[in-house]
Amino acid sequence: MTDASTREDAISRFAGRSAPYYLSAFEAIGKQRGYVASFNIAAGVFGPVWLAGRRLWSAFWAFLIADLLAVVLLSFALSGGAGADLGARADRLEGLAATRSAEASAAAAREPESAMTRSLSRSATALEQAAREAREAADAAQSGAWRVASLGLALLLAAHVLTGLIANHLAERRFRAWRLEATVGTADVSLPHALGALLLVVALVPTIVLSFADRTLFAAVPANPEWNSAAAAWLDGTIGAISRGVAPAASALTSGIGGLLDLMEAALTRTPWPVVMAIILALAWQLAGFRVFLLTAVGISYLAILGYWEKSMQTVALLGTAALISILIGIPLGILCGYRRRAMAVVRPLLDFMQTMPAFVYLIPVIALFGIGKTSGIIATVIFGVPPVVRLTALGIASVPPSVREAAVAFGATRTFLLFKVDLPSAAPSIMAGISQTILMCLSMVVIAALIGAKGLGEDVLHALQYAAQGQGLLAGLAILVCAIVLDRMVQGRRGDP
Repeated sequence: MTDASTREDAISRFAGRSAPYYLSAFEAIGKQRGYVASFNIAAGVFGPVWLAGRRLWSAFWAFLIADLLAVVLLSFALSGGAGADLGARADRLEGLAATRSAEASAAAAREPESAMTRSLSRSATALEQAAREAREAADAAQSGAWRVASLGLALLLAAHVLTGLIANHLAERRFRAWRLEATVGTADVSLPHALGALLLVVALVPTIVLSFADRTLFAAVPANPEWNSAAAAWLDGTIGAISRGVAPAASALTSGIGGLLDLMEAALTRTPWPVVMAIILALAWQLAGFRVFLLTAVGISYLAILGYWEKSMQTVALLGTAALISILIGIPLGILCGYRRRAMAVVRPLLDFMQTMPAFVYLIPVIALFGIGKTSGIIATVIFGVPPVVRLTALGIASVPPSVREAAVAFGATRTFLLFKVDLPSAAPSIMAGISQTILMCLSMVVIAALIGAKGLGEDVLHALQYAAQGQGLLAGLAILVCAIVLDRMVQGRRGDP
């Protein structure tokens, strides 16, 4: 059997009754590179339904959203647009103006020169003026509704025309993938998927139209405030019980972290500042070269001249304690996740939770368990700083080439030798990137940690926010930026510098 006949048979199975059309379309697309002009009428007419039938899900969701957005614009315009709400407001003001005018007329008939009559007359005049302005605004918005309708119609037509223009290219790409990989799916059109997409469109479009036709229909989401109160009360009780249960362990942990922080803070703030400066500059030169040495000298001069030296050292102590704990937890956990996929499958949701949960939210249980102070700030910072080093360490370990490990095993390497002499050196760039990211993430928590009693530069930024002291806040923010840049450059090292 020739290649041509084999291709024709494959297209026949792929396209069914439409095989002759797709055979010519695929041949035209295959003869030249780039985009070949063609229009699939069925795809242009049915749009997302056709894409769902061909299992082209990425394009399906994009064009479905475009169609729904077009329906929203059309429904909004046909229901009066913004003019509907403004018109209702104008009607209310006109009714109030008429009522107030009648009251003023009645008062004038009884007591023409009284203060009440003059007050009612002024109120009626003001309401009439407001009603006229509201009516003018409603009329202007109503006259602009056709532009919204035109935009919605143009979007709908453009989405379907574009679907027709790219449909054959998408189908040809899927056809090639189906021939190369048997796992892509069945060849024929999926009627269940097309029917499901049609039902989805039929369900969503009338809902959108009805919601704009009667804006009170879906104005409020049905909610049960009692459930909210009950859930909040249950969480309060649960957190309180956990806090009482872990109080001894929390006290021990707080003491340990507090001792480490006090040691680092005393070393940085009680040591004479020329000694600390000299050590920092020497480390910058040794670890990262002359250029970082100059950068560090400029940064330290800024901190010293503007009076941020002591608070900067407090910030570095907080950061160093949090970063050290994060690294001690993150690197071993990352190594485990790099070797064990099941461990990574368990840890990944926790890392996602730790990174996506807003910091102000998880400050609440931290305060409940550990109280307010520097230790709570460090624990909150550790929660925020652990995920980067875990992820990048796991990525580095998992990315070590298997051939390198096989060569080491062939020469009799043990597991310990593989870890410390093969895997960790190969994964070192990724691990160092994770450490750098962890340090920067911890430093980004300085201001938030100041809310619960942590000292340092974050306290100055917080005071500047409270009292709208823009200059002071910018200077303190630049001091935090200086610390971040210097630490990042020192951790990253020379990177090829002589």
